[in-house]
Amino acid sequence: MINLQEVIETNKMIEQENLDVRTITMGISLLDCADNDLTVTCEKIYNKIVLLARDLVKTGEDIAKEFGIPIVNKRISVTPISLVGSACCRTPGDYVQIAKTLDKAAKEVGVNFLGGYSAIVSKGMTKSDELLIRSIPMSLACTERICSSINVGSTKTGINMDAVRLMGDIIKQTAEETKDADSLGCAKLVVLCNAPDDNPFMAGAFHGVSEADAIINVGVSGPGVVKYALEQMDAQSQMSNVKCEMSNVGCELANFELLCETIKRTAFKITRVGQLVAQEASRRLGVPFGIIDLSLAPTPAIGDSVADILKCIGVEHPGAPGTTAALALLNDQVKKGGVMASSYVGGLSGAFIPVSEDQGMIEAVEAGALTIEKLEAMTCVCSVGLDMIAIPGDTPATTIAGIIADESAIGMVNQKTTAVRIIPVVGKTVGDTVEFGGLLGYAPIMPVNTFSCQRFVDRGGRIPAPIHSFKN
Repeated sequence: MINLQEVIETNKMIEQENLDVRTITMGISLLDCADNDLTVTCEKIYNKIVLLARDLVKTGEDIAKEFGIPIVNKRISVTPISLVGSACCRTPGDYVQIAKTLDKAAKEVGVNFLGGYSAIVSKGMTKSDELLIRSIPMSLACTERICSSINVGSTKTGINMDAVRLMGDIIKQTAEETKDADSLGCAKLVVLCNAPDDNPFMAGAFHGVSEADAIINVGVSGPGVVKYALEQMDAQSQMSNVKCEMSNVGCELANFELLCETIKRTAFKITRVGQLVAQEASRRLGVPFGIIDLSLAPTPAIGDSVADILKCIGVEHPGAPGTTAALALLNDQVKKGGVMASSYVGGLSGAFIPVSEDQGMIEAVEAGALTIEKLEAMTCVCSVGLDMIAIPGDTPATTIAGIIADESAIGMVNQKTTAVRIIPVVGKTVGDTVEFGGLLGYAPIMPVNTFSCQRFVDRGGRIPAPIHSFKN
């Protein structure tokens, strides 16, 4: 049971340390909207979303006012649209019509993003899946609030390299279609391996087919809170050291056991805030509570940075030797603290390392400490993958496909979610920067390895699942 004292304890974290509920995401099943007629399907989709989510934004705002907890985003995730449109969509243009319908519904209910313009193709592509994928560039160019995700691999099935190769082309096409906005469409498109069914964070959110008809998932974030806790830990350690020196007693830095315990306790407190909001939103909306996703998701705001946490742990810049170990420690303690605070922790729950959304990561890139190759190594131990990385606009589609394949392999072998949200900014090259605005921030254009992988990604077929996938 959550008590008033826990709410009071969060006030300081909210006011001084950038604690917030990053998103309340309503998951909605659209399976019952499928019809042989495209017009009827679109009508059903629009009507169901508006019916179920009409009070979502107001409810979030009311809870934020009453409890004093900032709720930054109110969002919707839906059933992967390639399943919903399979009976009525005959061309990519048909799927674009569904995308426009989803965008219209999102605007009507007032959410800032709607995820689920998706396909799950980890083992193979149906005709419907391929049509949806080929519609993505135009769909993201003609909508404002739609996010798209494609799952190209899993530990159980391997990696669908035909889909990986196609997504290299699709990302390039999306960049070209949205070049007037600095290729912003690619910021709303992510390619995943081992995608979770209950992720509330964009752009990878979709409502899994095993979920209820509607569900409330909450994503809570607090990098600043963790950073502050570690700073306080070190400050207390320094005070102890001064006393030790005065009394000629041996002194020590705060060790890893204390550091881990501090992160874990802080993650517990953050997750309890999300639990409170989720339960209240569920009650008021009459929709079942799904999961809490405790993910340290940074924003461009000063003091709201995962990179700053890594600095507190002890690296000069993210990318320095020791960074991967520090991130592994952080990710693990966040998960441990979260699962003790709620019986329903899900989604990704860990640490995100998006470059453009984290001022500390941007500074590390500009200092020459952080490269795409080091980021790839870091994704082995964090909760997602190569995220919000801007690269030169002339990067070949085959190179992008190779990057996706690498990240998918990390996810497949390590039985974890990995993702690629990469933005080849048309007209930009290394040394330039690109401004996305809002929570998406800005990013320096990062260099990409220029050696070719075309013969590899053009082979086609499927990379088999690893031997440890056989569990039965």
